[in-house]
Amino acid sequence: MTLANYCLIVACLLPVLSAALAKSRGFGKRRREGGFDNHDPRAWLGRQTGWQARANAAQANGFEALPLFIAGVLAAQQMHHDQSRIDLLAMAFIASRLVFIALYLADLPSLRSLVWAVGVALSIGLFFV
Repeated sequence: MTLANYCLIVACLLPVLSAALAKSRGFGKRRREGGFDNHDPRAWLGRQTGWQARANAAQANGFEALPLFIAGVLAAQQMHHDQSRIDLLAMAFIASRLVFIALYLADLPSLRSLVWAVGVALSIGLFFV
């Protein structure tokens, strides 16, 4: 398996990590005390504020970023592009997503948007390496 294929797995897990962060303050509390509500988790997440709400938004954005990245890696490999370049772009994408999540949590929207654009460019770049 290539490094880019491992990056596909990591990219698929990053939204799960963001969701865990969004829910983290609610674990261990009882539902009636405002703790995580596994009976209605989406509504519970929708009521969160601050960094938890931003972590939930990062989760949604992570899922939105996946299709283009997955398609880019698979298309690049199917077209037999240079694997080392594919691996490099895939690792850069993962790095950009980690920075994106950190900037989302830190509430730095302008930098976050810039890093998001870099991630999209990296995904598109995979089609042309």
